[in-house]
Amino acid sequence: MATLSVVDYIVICVLMVISSGIGIYYWLTGNRQKSTEEYFVANKSMRVVPVAIGLMVSYLSAVSLLGVSSENYIHGTQYAVIIFSYGIATPFVAYFYLPVLFKLNATSVFEYSFPLQYLQKRFGTTTRVIASFAFLLQLLLYTGVVLYAPALALEATTGISMSVSVISLGLVCTFYSTIGGIKAVLITDVFQSLLMLIAVIMVIATAAVDTGSLARIWQIAREGSRLEFNNISLDPTVRHTWWSLTIGGFFTYLSLYSVNQVQVQRMLTLRNVKAAQHALWWSWPMASIMSLTLSFTGLAIYAKYHNCDPLKEGKISSYDQLMPLYVMDMLSNYPGVPGLFIAGIFSAGLSTISATVNSLAAVILEDYIKPLWRIRKKELSATTSIIISKLLAVAVGGACLAVAFLAQYLGGLLQAALTIFGVIGGPMLGLYTLGMFLPSCNQRGALTGFILSLMFSLWIGFGQPKPPISELHVSTDGCETNKTTIMWYYGSDKELAYTNSQTEADKSYFYLYRISYMWYCPLGFIFAIVAGCLASWITRWIFKEDQTEVDPLLLSPIMANQVQKRRKKIDEFRNTIRFNKD
Repeated sequence: MATLSVVDYIVICVLMVISSGIGIYYWLTGNRQKSTEEYFVANKSMRVVPVAIGLMVSYLSAVSLLGVSSENYIHGTQYAVIIFSYGIATPFVAYFYLPVLFKLNATSVFEYSFPLQYLQKRFGTTTRVIASFAFLLQLLLYTGVVLYAPALALEATTGISMSVSVISLGLVCTFYSTIGGIKAVLITDVFQSLLMLIAVIMVIATAAVDTGSLARIWQIAREGSRLEFNNISLDPTVRHTWWSLTIGGFFTYLSLYSVNQVQVQRMLTLRNVKAAQHALWWSWPMASIMSLTLSFTGLAIYAKYHNCDPLKEGKISSYDQLMPLYVMDMLSNYPGVPGLFIAGIFSAGLSTISATVNSLAAVILEDYIKPLWRIRKKELSATTSIIISKLLAVAVGGACLAVAFLAQYLGGLLQAALTIFGVIGGPMLGLYTLGMFLPSCNQRGALTGFILSLMFSLWIGFGQPKPPISELHVSTDGCETNKTTIMWYYGSDKELAYTNSQTEADKSYFYLYRISYMWYCPLGFIFAIVAGCLASWITRWIFKEDQTEVDPLLLSPIMANQVQKRRKKIDEFRNTIRFNKD
């Protein structure tokens, strides 16, 4: 099999040096990071476009670059329906959740873990600490997938050792995000998004040339039953349907963009909430177009291998390795081009990991280091905070490297990533929704609902055993070396018989383990809301507590207006009674 040339390695190294150079530039220029405000939120000096691009690329990481293409190759195009959930969720994030965090930032002592700061004010320190631990767990697991999966794919198809890939990605990311801060992270996002786009266009263009046209790619996909957009099954055990993708995608997107530290911190680098809303609206079409383009790369790759599946032939060990294999098969005769593609994969990983390193450093500083410092009745100076922040970034980068070597136990790329987002993001979104939309919810209720929901979500998300995932028909008829690899794939009758037997076998598994992973986030959200409301009502009844007044600044604008109107009516009523008495 073809491997990288010297020119390819030079291209990869040059592009990695450019990413590191951006970090060095922002370390040596401007205010030279004399404050943690500059380090974590760039003194609110960022412009809308780079932040919008950063929001897009941190969501569509290397997992999407490799995972979405393999998803469409082996399972069809139904997953592309998820883009509708992006459009539905964007206004909810922009106008119901984001204004609360900006109001909080404008009226309180400056902090950097803004979503968790909200929990402190609404539900107390205990809730904040438990939520921050769940957030740390979510990002560390996800970063493990982001680092491990591309490294594994590159090892199998290019000869680059997985250990070398993981360590080089992790070290470069840790380096430039440590010294450059959030500004370096956002500017490198712009550069890395360009590399991602080049990698995707490269795949589609070569497939169009090889097959004759884009229309021919579409025709081959139709003939191979890859085109599916109309699955409206109400069965929650069906992996991808309109309902699971739009509803599940809606809650997943909401949890990532409204209460997740990584994305919120990016938006808080802008001067005000209006600028943040503009960035969010701009990121929506960019993310949608990129998702559709990535989906089409799966069809482009299928056009190449539809008569000789590389996994069945033994060339690769996972479908997540399809895209690098395709590039090496098609472009290895052009020195430097495969290197440019692999740099695109590395860049997709870099953009996500760098954001993780910076955000986790902010959370650890605010939730663990500063409280310990205050026990000594001291406050951290600006210089000491900067030094500790950089040391934390290094430590977090090292932890991400360690988790990456354990990520092989988390399963396939795309599903593993969305499972991690769902099982922790759903309960987390429920917790914030209880605070922003339900003034009657108290601390005991919110904490109880969150913990129970998190336990439930982790159980259904990672509980075993789970049924195997069914796949569409693949062929080895066109392979030169093997015509008899997969016996039951020879005819449609045998394929149908296999599918039916597989469906019957799936019914023997525990029902909750058969539910589509796209339902994990909405189920966790609903569980947190219901349990939180019930626990609030029960604890108020047990402890004979009256409902406390909630600061309108801690409520979503729509709820804050209702509370203020109710308070105004109560005040008017009291004034009327007082006037009559007089």
